[in-house]
Amino acid sequence: MTQRRTLLTGALGAAALTALTPAAPASARGGRRGPLVLVGGSLSDGNTEIYGEIVRRAGGARARIGVLTAASIPPSQDPDAGSPDAVNSVTNGRYYADLLRAHGAGEAVWIPVDLDRIAAADDPAVAALAASCTGFFFGGGDQFRYLTTMVRGQAHADSLLLAAIRRRHAAGAVVAGSSAGAQIQQGPDMVTGGESYNALRDGSHPGYFDDPDTSGYWPAGGFGLLTSGLIDTHFSAYGRLGRAVELAVTTGNRRVYGLDANTALLVTDPGGREELGRVLGTGGVNVLDLRDGVRWSHLSAGFTYRPRSWQADAPSGLRPLGHAAADEVTGSEDVFGDDVAIGLALRLAASRTRSVTSHTRQSDPRFAVTFTKTPRFSAYTGDGRTAAAFTDLAVHIRQA
Repeated sequence: MTQRRTLLTGALGAAALTALTPAAPASARGGRRGPLVLVGGSLSDGNTEIYGEIVRRAGGARARIGVLTAASIPPSQDPDAGSPDAVNSVTNGRYYADLLRAHGAGEAVWIPVDLDRIAAADDPAVAALAASCTGFFFGGGDQFRYLTTMVRGQAHADSLLLAAIRRRHAAGAVVAGSSAGAQIQQGPDMVTGGESYNALRDGSHPGYFDDPDTSGYWPAGGFGLLTSGLIDTHFSAYGRLGRAVELAVTTGNRRVYGLDANTALLVTDPGGREELGRVLGTGGVNVLDLRDGVRWSHLSAGFTYRPRSWQADAPSGLRPLGHAAADEVTGSEDVFGDDVAIGLALRLAASRTRSVTSHTRQSDPRFAVTFTKTPRFSAYTGDGRTAAAFTDLAVHIRQA
């Protein structure tokens, strides 16, 4: 299959930037980097737990949150621009700013950078706007557009805007993002696209590709605010287990954070000795440990995770599932279908079955995916019958 690397570009917008008066910057909090709130996508408007956490960390009624939506298409590429059906960087910026205010933020402002306004990321006035913010929220779309608009050249240098955001984060400001807005926060080897089956069949390749099925990654990475693992989003819903495993193996990474929809990993002291993750929301955070084969842990709300020790701790509302049901678990013939792998793994966790093998629906070649309970495997329950979370489930992928 021919692969073509494509850089996303856009003409500079002719409209002048809106003049905005900066508020006083928030003070640094103890010299530690601010927290990260990394959302797997499809963040519900009514998710008060996650939006509330972002707003609280930014200062609540005194917060000024900068909203970035450069991952969206700009108005010049939106056929519905100017109509009630418009969905682009400007309308999305307004949408998130309104939501953040509705969840208690004193102020939320759109930072006017997108593919129509690439040069604005080096405008001192825009950088000053970011410097006045107590937190940032990055919307979804295509994470590579954030690189195109906010990072400069082969040196992967910060624009003035990104440098201002980095300084505010170093001084304690919260940085949050959903979907592409979460992906862009990672360090080297950021995923740029692809599907699980294609990744296993063809491998992962450095670059950004026209074909959305091609498993690509950007070696220089994203903004580098999280460096303890790769990030993948919409993990369970889009069946991204195979893609994540292949990318980690190809790039030599030992850990992946697979973020589910409407779910966040709250990371405090990112990059520091006390880095700690906590799961918020309705789904799970999937930690893939590749130190010895592949070990999969699905951590639900309330779990904490310490990357330095590779330790996950269950919340008080869950207990070990010690008396699993007697039901046998059978495999799937579409293991990378939407929500299939996670559903199968949770059923296996709640059963007496020790191992189950499933297959891809594609057969040229066909892949077999086996889940096996390791000696350290644990399942957790809230109702005593079904599994809400598990740790140390072995994953083995081979050609059938």
